[in-house]
Amino acid sequence: MKTWLVRMGTVIALALTLTGCGYNDFQRLDEATNSAWAEVVNQYQRRADLTDNLVATVKGEAKFEQDTLNQVVNARAKATSIQVTPETLNNPQAFQQFQAAQGELSSALSRLMVTVERYPDLKANKAFSDLRVALEGTENRIAVARNRYIQAVQEYNVLARSFPTNLTAMVFSYKPKQNFTVANEAEISRAPKVDFGTSPAPGASR
Repeated sequence: MKTWLVRMGTVIALALTLTGCGYNDFQRLDEATNSAWAEVVNQYQRRADLTDNLVATVKGEAKFEQDTLNQVVNARAKATSIQVTPETLNNPQAFQQFQAAQGELSSALSRLMVTVERYPDLKANKAFSDLRVALEGTENRIAVARNRYIQAVQEYNVLARSFPTNLTAMVFSYKPKQNFTVANEAEISRAPKVDFGTSPAPGASR
């Protein structure tokens, strides 16, 4: 009985020590960042799926500029070729590649939407219009998911860098997680232009 009490006391003391040093907070915030990251990836995948359908619809416009369309196709292929996992959060190079690829797709989609202004028949196409609305909604969801991830990472990183929880971070190898950089955040936050006018751009012809 005495040995059992000693063991229980040791376990309780250890639990209290871990709680006081932020161990449980690290577990909670690590799960929060992984969950937020998964939602970011999920929304980017949804955008990629919509982009695939968008490209298929635009291809129906025989005279549409192929260079613009090819840029979207290539950017989508690059963005979806990058394998992202929770481990990506601890790999600066992989994280930056992910950001860059998503930024390229955002830029390509923006150029596509601007080019569509010259094609009134395409703008009037219901399938294209529905995809435009869905894409706009997805861009909003991306922004929300990305902001939640940024906040989750900030909270985790503050814990990892603050005293005395930084000691726990060193013992258990809890390194600060990667976050969106200012430059890339500004780029991938720029949603594709989807506010179409009712007439073709000046000087444009069919």
